[in-house]
Amino acid sequence: MATLQQVKEGLNEALDSVMDGWRRLYHQAAGAITRFKPDLQKSSSTEIAERSLSWGILACEVFDDGNQIVVRLEAPGMSEDDFDLQVIEDYLVVKGEKQMESESTRGGYHITECAYGSFERAVPLPGPVEADRATASYKRGVLRVELPKSSSHKRRRITVNS
Repeated sequence: MATLQQVKEGLNEALDSVMDGWRRLYHQAAGAITRFKPDLQKSSSTEIAERSLSWGILACEVFDDGNQIVVRLEAPGMSEDDFDLQVIEDYLVVKGEKQMESESTRGGYHITECAYGSFERAVPLPGPVEADRATASYKRGVLRVELPKSSSHKRRRITVNS
């Protein structure tokens, strides 16, 4: 009986380890996940971050090129007018609605494909930006948003005097 108990405990430990791994993976990937359902009216920064937790993925990258923060978001099949962009606190909130339809006939088959739905993604920004000077462009399925950094947070070179 002692051996059966040891096997049971070993299985429980293994299962706990797998569950812990899934939890860590979920939390690490949460920033890359986008909601595909109607908007929620929330306003605090914690609630803004929570709004983008769901299971639809829009790949995104954020980088600092010295004078501005650049956000690139993959959103294929849309047009410039489909996006609503806002800076709320330390987040770039990207909202949009996707409406894609495709029909074709091949041989004796008629194929119809469609994808509809609104999405929202709250992208955390690494520092304060001047939202009123931001620019956005959309090309080949990639949305690019350039957000000038607040003057107090720009990089500056410091010279050392002897």
